Amino acid sequence: MTSALQPPLTLIAELTHRCPLHCVYCSNPLEMVQKNKELPKEIWARTLKEAAELGVLQVDFTGGEPAARPDLAELVRAAREAGLYVNLITSGLSLDERRLEELVRAGTDHLQLSFQGAREESPIEFAGVPAQAQKLRVARWARQRAIGLTLNFVVHRQNLDQLEEMISLTEEIGPERVEFANVQYYGWAFANRDLLLPTRTQLDHSLEIIKSAEERLRGKTRVEYVVPDYYARYPKACMGGWGQKAILITPAGDALPCHAAQLIPGMTFENLRKRPLRDIWENSEAFRRFRGEGWMPEPCKSCDRRGLDFGGCRCQAWLVAGNAEQTDPVCSKSPRRLIVDSILARINRNGQSAAPAHSDWTYRVNPG
Repeated sequence: MTSALQPPLTLIAELTHRCPLHCVYCSNPLEMVQKNKELPKEIWARTLKEAAELGVLQVDFTGGEPAARPDLAELVRAAREAGLYVNLITSGLSLDERRLEELVRAGTDHLQLSFQGAREESPIEFAGVPAQAQKLRVARWARQRAIGLTLNFVVHRQNLDQLEEMISLTEEIGPERVEFANVQYYGWAFANRDLLLPTRTQLDHSLEIIKSAEERLRGKTRVEYVVPDYYARYPKACMGGWGQKAILITPAGDALPCHAAQLIPGMTFENLRKRPLRDIWENSEAFRRFRGEGWMPEPCKSCDRRGLDFGGCRCQAWLVAGNAEQTDPVCSKSPRRLIVDSILARINRNGQSAAPAHSDWTYRVNPG
């Protein structure tokens, strides 16, 4: 371990890829882990303890839908016993009030509840199931309990017209925090990118709406807005930098630096069934591969932003430009930026066409 390497802050625990939703923008890989290959609770409990000993402060229980695991309360309890802050990221569809109370009693500190939009038809169109009424029930139950609540609205070209309605719904519910997150184009979202990427006009208008909401809700609800990478001048520091702030564990136990890392050709990822978490974090080839600045090509190598964005997202570089070792093509300094510009030109030329039919979407499928 080098002196510069700090412990990760967050463990992202993908407990399962099973989910009652079929979201067209799901970040899960196209090839998902089947139920019979999921880590048992004993290995998860050991991993949570190892994470705390490594210096991790927070665990994000996610999926798929983490509540699809009947042992979720036991895993929450194991995380709290290890001294971790527990954040549960859920669609709400697998919860009733009794089970939510069980999870709160087990030690859940915070609930992040996802929404497909503000309207009843939104989850039907974008996730394939009626879900809005249940999500609103879960939000109400959470507000009645001593846990934090974040609402997460995933926004894109087909629902940005609902943004003001989403903000009104947020005001009715009254969470501590709300995130309006534009789709990031990995997994199933990449397959549906041409239907999801907003136009420049939509983006500019949404920023005006968000600015007004921030001012109105200041002191009540913290408002965050995540813009699409493709419109950025510079890339984000994906996951806070490859192998620097977070560890993601897949349902099968593979340890990854980010959600989509397994799509990069030639990468090998260690599994928690065979190797301790600390050893993976400090010494595995996958975590060391793009950590820091040593791997960087030009223009990153001599860029004064290299310690801020670390060359951007390796998975995006692969998906868009076909080379994970190059500068993220969303960067204005990237020699591959023309690829992104051509995508945006097509979207802005065709983006005002009629709403897509059900058959136009590629819906997420569940693993066996």
